[in-house]
Amino acid sequence: MEALQQLISSINGIVWGVPMLIAILGTGLFLMIGLRFLPPRKLILGIQLLWQGRTASGEGDIPPFRALMTSLAATIGTGNIAGVATAIFLGGPGALFWMWCTALVGMATKYAEAVCAVHYRETDERGMHVGGPMYYIKNGLSSRWAWLGSAFALFGAIAGFGIGNTVQANSVADVLNASFNIPTWLTGLTLMVLVGAVLVGGIKRISSVAGKLVPFMAISYVAAGLIVLIINAEAIPAAFALIFNSAFTGTAATGGFAGAAVWAAIQFGVARGIFSNEAGLGSAPIAHAAATTNSPVKQGLIAMLGTFIDTLIICTITGLVIITSGAWTTGKTGASLSSAAFATTIPGGEYLVTIALSLFAFTTILGWSYYGERCVEYLFGVKSIAPFRILWVAVIPLGAMAQLDFIWLLADTLNALMALPNLIALILLAPVVFKLSRDYFS
Repeated sequence: MEALQQLISSINGIVWGVPMLIAILGTGLFLMIGLRFLPPRKLILGIQLLWQGRTASGEGDIPPFRALMTSLAATIGTGNIAGVATAIFLGGPGALFWMWCTALVGMATKYAEAVCAVHYRETDERGMHVGGPMYYIKNGLSSRWAWLGSAFALFGAIAGFGIGNTVQANSVADVLNASFNIPTWLTGLTLMVLVGAVLVGGIKRISSVAGKLVPFMAISYVAAGLIVLIINAEAIPAAFALIFNSAFTGTAATGGFAGAAVWAAIQFGVARGIFSNEAGLGSAPIAHAAATTNSPVKQGLIAMLGTFIDTLIICTITGLVIITSGAWTTGKTGASLSSAAFATTIPGGEYLVTIALSLFAFTTILGWSYYGERCVEYLFGVKSIAPFRILWVAVIPLGAMAQLDFIWLLADTLNALMALPNLIALILLAPVVFKLSRDYFS
């Protein structure tokens, strides 16, 4: 077992290494230039389309608004709280700047993913609309690329049980046990019941729950963060100056912070930014393929808002709270650093972070259940959906109570491997994305 763990660890170091980060950023930059910087130029239009997309209009299974909320349910998670804190702990405040850069090019990636997902989606034997990287590889590229679609589906199906299920359940169980002394087994069973009740209804119930819960939890968390920033308003200009300076000059050791070079700021800012918003990994387009729309471009404009909301709003709030509160120099990391940052300004702030982390992780389990379900259906057909749902719910209590070091490592590795087929497909299908965009706006 130790040898296997070392092997997976070596593979993880490669797939999440510099070449992968360059590939994800490079693909996003290539798409951004090819689209003539369409995502930032059409941001307001995307917001308007999102507001109009609260009701169904066109072919599909769920309104465009709910499709975005389902994808955000999976992406807004521990990365927004613990991931940002870890990036700052390892790379200094400058890591936040590189997270922003990742998000900007990631908007182009998310746009292209959703355009391809809707353009190449299929209707399965139940009459449900299915899509995502495996389908746009299958239907958009020649048959010699078909194995890439199967590889993506295999990586996604297995990775989901780790990064989208057991790891999330474990995070909730740990934080509730630490803050409220709730037994981990009780948290696991409660999550199992709640998730099972939602999954019975399929994508329509998942999207319905996400459509209500995601806006509530995101707005509540941002509001709490803004309260902290208002209280620490005098520290905000210095925080931005520190972020920009550290991004290009590194961060000196101070307090419990060990110091970080410029390369560390870039590496951890980019890596945690990608981990948070999942742009390029190929997960989000699976949800957007179910949207009720006749226009791939419209759904692409809505989809790119996911990266904007996840990283440029929620991660920024977390990062600024950590920096303005001064907690980043304490030597703490992960969720405990975020908790300390809120607690230094708001009495009981650590409990707010605990509740936010629990809600974020719960919705991530819901969102990833849909991703895994579509991957399994692609590989084994509709008959595999019911067994998948049973297994998905059954492993939640195990995840809540187990030590997951190896599971986390394996899932993190497979998560990165999902990106390879997706990035290849996006580059090869870029001319289609560019043409559909030109035709729509002409």
